[in-house]
Amino acid sequence: MPTYIHELNDWPKFTWDHKALEERLAAVRHRQGRLFGRMEALGLQLRSEAMLQTLTEDVIKSSEIEGEQLSRDQVRSSLARRLGLDIGALTPADRNVEGVVEMMLDATQNYSDPLTAERLYGWHAALFPTGYSGLHKIVTGAWRDDKNGPMQVVSGPVGKERVHYEAVPAARVDADMKAFLGWFNADPAIDPVLKAGVAHLWFVTIHPFDDGNGRIARAIADMALARSEGSPQRFYSMSAQIRLERTAYYDILEATQKADLDITRWLDWFLACLNRAFDGAEVILAGVLTTARFWEKHTGAAFNDRQRDMLNRLLGDFEGKLTSSKWAKIEKCSQDTALRDITDLVERGVLRRDEGGGRSTSYSLAEAG
Repeated sequence: MPTYIHELNDWPKFTWDHKALEERLAAVRHRQGRLFGRMEALGLQLRSEAMLQTLTEDVIKSSEIEGEQLSRDQVRSSLARRLGLDIGALTPADRNVEGVVEMMLDATQNYSDPLTAERLYGWHAALFPTGYSGLHKIVTGAWRDDKNGPMQVVSGPVGKERVHYEAVPAARVDADMKAFLGWFNADPAIDPVLKAGVAHLWFVTIHPFDDGNGRIARAIADMALARSEGSPQRFYSMSAQIRLERTAYYDILEATQKADLDITRWLDWFLACLNRAFDGAEVILAGVLTTARFWEKHTGAAFNDRQRDMLNRLLGDFEGKLTSSKWAKIEKCSQDTALRDITDLVERGVLRRDEGGGRSTSYSLAEAG
């Protein structure tokens, strides 16, 4: 049986090598400043679109890490409605989507408010509005009780789960969470970016809920990062980067849980992952600028609502090939109407027919800029 860090006598007195992290922390702080400077220069409309895309990615990828697939249209619509952004027709969102969005926005838009047990209970209840996780009834809006055995942190599909570590016993959760929340709400004695990394690790070590701990831990880290920037605007997604590095994420968590209270390796990984998350922000920024140039070029052009919606999708993260049948399905119209919409755009030089294509003709943007 391994000894976990929460079983050590000095828990939770974390230590780390400031000197070893100095260079990496400085690089992150530099990129934070540069990114926010560039976004401020964009203007309100483009900045809002960049933030909407970032938050959409954050919500979707944080859920994907836990094996849950959310509808991108639903997430985007829910975020836009709550942020008061006009994106045209809104897609009704399921309760579970609304819950994740509600939690994420509360964490990032109200970042300066104290983090309390009651607030965390609300986040947890929002994540599981039916009181079920999959087919299993869980305790919501309260700390776990471990009546079904100790809380184990696992990854992988059902039947092939990998146990990474065992969390704090339920009898200790209340006291451990009081200590965590007191520390989190206190004036930072360390750099707020480092605090985000420590908070993430500390919370997942306690694992206070029956389910949803990973998503809440990432929301807490986002909250701490918003505090580090003094801004509710989000232009990069730590969750999206963790999703890309999910195996490494679980590996470093497991190694840290089975080591001592020197968490330098964890914080080094966290900072490096955060630094790579800024690369994703560059991709989003490039996409926002490309979209802006496209619509600027076509100012005054007459597009119907279906065409405008589909062009925005193609300028964004459209998956796969565009065909008339896919157009008809997405825009909820007949195949004939879809073909007329497409033919009109091809004749105007906005779309082009792809070469080859076999039995089904596909189409792409003639140019993005």
